[in-house]
Amino acid sequence: MALLSQLPLLMFTLLNSFLYQRVKEHFRVTFSMVVIFILFSLTAGLVQVPMQPQTFFSVTMATIWFINMFGAVLQGSLFGVVGMFPPRYSTLFMSGQGLAGIFAAIAQLCSILREPDPSSAALGYFITPCVATLGILLCYLLLPHLEFAGFYLNRSQWSKAETSQDLISFSGEKVLSSGKVDLEAGGKVDLEAGGKVDLEAGGKVDLEAEESRERSSVLAVFRKIWLMALCVTCVFAVTLSVFPVITNRVKTIYTESPEWDKVFTCVCCYIIFNGMDLVGRGTPSLIQWPSRDSRTFPAAVFSRLIFIPLLMICNIQDSAITVVKHDFGFATIMALFAFSNGYLASLCMAYAPQLVQRKDCETAGSLMSFFLALGLVLGACLSFLLGKLV
Repeated sequence: MALLSQLPLLMFTLLNSFLYQRVKEHFRVTFSMVVIFILFSLTAGLVQVPMQPQTFFSVTMATIWFINMFGAVLQGSLFGVVGMFPPRYSTLFMSGQGLAGIFAAIAQLCSILREPDPSSAALGYFITPCVATLGILLCYLLLPHLEFAGFYLNRSQWSKAETSQDLISFSGEKVLSSGKVDLEAGGKVDLEAGGKVDLEAGGKVDLEAEESRERSSVLAVFRKIWLMALCVTCVFAVTLSVFPVITNRVKTIYTESPEWDKVFTCVCCYIIFNGMDLVGRGTPSLIQWPSRDSRTFPAAVFSRLIFIPLLMICNIQDSAITVVKHDFGFATIMALFAFSNGYLASLCMAYAPQLVQRKDCETAGSLMSFFLALGLVLGACLSFLLGKLV
């Protein structure tokens, strides 16, 4: 399952980094969501169909491959879209992914506590993403009709004169004698060639000349964002190397309490991780430290390597290297591990589009999605080795 989910995610995220220049983003997103909906509907239907174990296994593995294949195109395309918005929307997008993890963990906990019929539980699990996918598809189709979203999604098609005029009417201010327009946030719109619009803290909109609107090559964009790409790869490689292959093998010391023993892994491994990961992903919308140009940022990313040995010395059954035995110690390490994952990953995804020109933001977003997937694959591969060591 790990290999057949991460490999297509990596391969087709890379493919999407080149497809975006040839296939329109609207088609890639809608087609991917429709296919994912069909695959989940098929999976839900097959829950009630008696199948031989070998056939069931083959169908399940194939479904995992194709869902992640189209999920990779969907994720890469959406990161590209979010890259065209101000930086704080990248952190909000990452928070949404963290919220999905919370939902899955709570669903697992409810399933453990209620002990439903396996067939009914499976049917409920697979019907849920069908409904969610339809809702998301509807929201995506409505997105371009929002005035705010339309401004960022369509501005690359505007001429400089049209952009200037729309910004003037949008701000509701008169042009000053200096050739600038006051915005509500205190920014200025320079109506001269090469001027910039400061729409919000840290966000610039370049009013570039028409001849400079052609997108840069993928390689040229990569040269500008390589450090952020390396950092996001490291963040997820460290995370997937021990979560969940190592973390779900940690046992509670309160074995005399069967109720707690039954939910320990779900609560301390999945709920704490997804909850703190969500908090970490949302924190950059309030504070962004270290800055993108600081040497402290890559140092903070690579310092997460310490979590690998820390989690390996927790109370793993039959392990000879157990040091941290108490449940509270494991929960604390998991909380810090998860928060740093969400926080640093969100910063990477927010900083990358800021390192390129506006016209290359979609390319940067798609490339970062590929390196995020690369980190997941590297972490999944490393987990096999680490799993043998404990």
